Amino acid sequence: MDKPLAWLTAEDALELLGTKPQSLYASVSRGRIRARPDPEDPRRSLYRREDVERLAGRAAGRRKSETIAADAMRWGDPVLETAISTVTAGRLYYRGEDTARLADRATLEDVASLLWQVPAVTFAAPAEEAPHEAGPPLQRLFLMLARRAATDAQALSGSPAELGNHAQELMAAIATTVTGSAADLPLHRRLAAAWQRPEAAHLLRRSLVLLAEHELNASTFAARIAASTGAPLSAAVLAALSTLTGHRHGGASAEIARLAADAERQGAPHAVAEVISGGHTPPGFGHRLYPDGDIRARVLLSGLALPPPYAALLEAGRAATGEEPNVDFALAAIRAAFRLPADAPLLLFAVARSVGWLAHAIEQATSGALVRPRARYVGPDPRLTP
Repeated sequence: MDKPLAWLTAEDALELLGTKPQSLYASVSRGRIRARPDPEDPRRSLYRREDVERLAGRAAGRRKSETIAADAMRWGDPVLETAISTVTAGRLYYRGEDTARLADRATLEDVASLLWQVPAVTFAAPAEEAPHEAGPPLQRLFLMLARRAATDAQALSGSPAELGNHAQELMAAIATTVTGSAADLPLHRRLAAAWQRPEAAHLLRRSLVLLAEHELNASTFAARIAASTGAPLSAAVLAALSTLTGHRHGGASAEIARLAADAERQGAPHAVAEVISGGHTPPGFGHRLYPDGDIRARVLLSGLALPPPYAALLEAGRAATGEEPNVDFALAAIRAAFRLPADAPLLLFAVARSVGWLAHAIEQATSGALVRPRARYVGPDPRLTP
């Protein structure tokens, strides 16, 4: 049963939205706000607080980025200082450089050099260094990182320059493990070759650049916690990768692919409405740090010919939610457009974000600070326990 505060009266909803009753009723009819009868007065309706707050956030639109970030981390505390990246005014910046512009020309190797603050970076590995593990790429990656985490030097034992060198060695191992090749080529070309889709290389490059870093998201926080203890860089990446695989993070594209398949079978409006009627927001739409639309998705979808199910899903999702597609939608669409392997979106996320995880691990390790949040206890009063 929902907590009472999860539902708002019309008066409270209108106050949050700052709009007229007609607009509220229109949002309900379009599926943007869920409603139900008031148990105490069936003639009145109650409105889902989460939906109202989401639309109120879009109406506020241009709130200060600090306010957006604080709401989003509840998206709340802890907040850590970083010089690596930020989202501000609807744009994503790596050390002050606009990622939308970086995506026009840079490679993931260029981004690694920028984020780690080291000279030119390559992810090439010695030709004789073949992957030690068998199995699918993600499984190989987990096994490789676990093996290295047990033997690599601790992160607190090196200077920033030395840690940068370790990061480059580790990324070479990650690239080789995922692609199965140690070729001295930019990673996007190695992935395109591994997937036998050379025509996708340009969009793979842009995807890797835009996915490399995204402030203090869940997986990055896991990496910083591990690095703050002095764990090896490989252990920090392993902790982050474990966090990434959840369907609310890097695994979201798989949910979108399933929704696109439903849209192809029964029509996109019906598929989207079915998700909303189940009390969920359709995956692939909206991002709390980008009230006016995810800039990463905008860059990746520009010029991409969407497969029919995704084109229909895009139109239906926008109409039903009032939200723009996010980067997870873009990755799922790219996978479908180029007939990439089903796990391609998650692998792109993992190898690209490893660069950001390593940047945060280096920054955290060299700060010398242990990340140790406190808990706010809400259990039984220990003073009353017999």
